[in-house]
Formats: sequence, structure tokens, C-alpha cells
Amino acid sequence: MAEVIHAAGAVLWRDGPGGEPEFALIHRPRYDDWSFPKGKVDRGEHVLRAAVREIEEETGITARLGRRLPTIAYPVGDRTKQVDYWAARPVAECAFTPNHEVDELVWLPAAEAEGRLSYQHDIGLLHEFLGGPARTAPLVILRHASAGDKREWREADELRPLDAAGRREATALAGLLHAYGPMRVVGSATARCLETVLPYARATRASITTDAAFTIGDTGPEQAVRRLLSLAGAATVVCTHGEIVSDLVTGLCKEMGAKVPDDTSLRKGEFWAAHVADGSLAALERHIP
Repeated sequence: MAEVIHAAGAVLWRDGPGGEPEFALIHRPRYDDWSFPKGKVDRGEHVLRAAVREIEEETGITARLGRRLPTIAYPVGDRTKQVDYWAARPVAECAFTPNHEVDELVWLPAAEAEGRLSYQHDIGLLHEFLGGPARTAPLVILRHASAGDKREWREADELRPLDAAGRREATALAGLLHAYGPMRVVGSATARCLETVLPYARATRASITTDAAFTIGDTGPEQAVRRLLSLAGAATVVCTHGEIVSDLVTGLCKEMGAKVPDDTSLRKGEFWAAHVADGSLAALERHIP
């Protein structure tokens, strides 16, 4: 079977006149078409970083990702192209510079954008965006990175640090989490959790708050879920332990009326990104560093 072409992109939007959203569409002279910004995922590149990079390369706009939108697949010659999409908003704009790949960028309200888009699957994406909340807040549930074998650690468990693999994962996580923009950082009061989020906190100049509700040995399922729900609605990353993750994800989904994933667990360094709007769960996605 021919290899699938993986790509990433976004429905990029901003507040237009009167508060109604308007959408960024690009024109590609090679195909003479109008579409949402997207592009191929480089070998070894994470899809979250690819989405942000492609938006910036094609529009000149630094964006932050919001809720997950459907994945679109369509044939390209004898291969299949699979594009993962997010909603996204600009955090910084530079003057658009036309090039041989993208020679025009326009911002249009929904009705005009629908009339301008060249492909039905892009129109479907626009409808999907319009059918849900525009603004969402990320709530990331992160399991700490690799911290060696706890059976070989002879000192207090809360002092067990990340190992070499975990430090690499923490560095990678800083870039991935930044795709969602600045978030407040909350962690278990253990060295391994604090070290996992430290590179991200340094990069975004955020303080790290420790919380017993997410600390192994100091909490229970009800306490952990109750505290997580109190944080929902503002951009937040919570770093905790594998023993607590499933309770958090299950409790969050049940409280917000969403389907609980078949497997709620995480391996070390993985995270769930929930996108919350008005007390409801608009989207839930899982990533590895």
C-alpha cells in the first residue's frame, strides 16, 4: 500500500467587525485554489508543532491552537493525504509576504469564506467550526516524564528525579504545550512532576504551583477530580501521576457530559488536552512527546 501523506492545518479565525468571526483563506497559484492553511508534517516532527509551523509559513501569523477539528482524508494521485485540523487564533501578525506557494491571504466572514473555498471538505470544516464554540480554554492532564525505576530509589519518593530519557521528554513537551499558548502550571508536589513542567514554565515565564490534590499519597479520586474541575475554564496544565490520570479523565468527561475514552490511561510523558467552553468539553485529544 502507498504511504499516507500526513499533514496538519487549521481553521484560523479572528474577531471581525461586530464581533463575528472572520477566517483566513490562502490562495495557491500552483493550483489556483482557496483553502485553509495546511502543510506536510516533516519526518520526525510532531503534528502539533507542524500545525503551528505551517500556519506561520503560509500566512506569516503566529497562532495558538484551540479545539481539535475532524481529520480530513482525500486521494492525491495514487496516495492518500490525511490532514489533522484545529481551530486556531492569531497571537501575532506580520505583514503577509506573497511567495510562489501562497500569493494571497484574505480574511472573510463565514458566508463569504464558504463561497470562496475551493473544496467541499474545507466547507465541511468551516461548518464544523461554526457548529461548536469558537473560544475554548485548554486543560492539559499530563503524566510526568520518565523517572527511572522507583524500586531502585532508596530516598524519599517525592525526591525521585527524572532520568535522562525523562529530561529529553520534558524538553520536547515544552514545545508541544506551547502550541496551546501560555497556561498556568499546576503540579504534584514531587520532583519528577515539577521537573517535567519546568522547561515549559521557563519558556512561558509561568510560576509552578504545587497541589496536594494531584500528589500521589496525599489525595483520592474525588478530591483530585473536584480540584481539576475548579481549574477548568482557564488555560491550565496539570502534571500528575499515572495512578491519578484515569480518575481525572473519567471524572472530567462524566461531569461535562462527554464520552469517556475506552483507554483513559497515559504512558509517562503523554498528555490529554481537553478543550473547555462554558462548562462543556468541546474536544479531547491525546498526544505523546
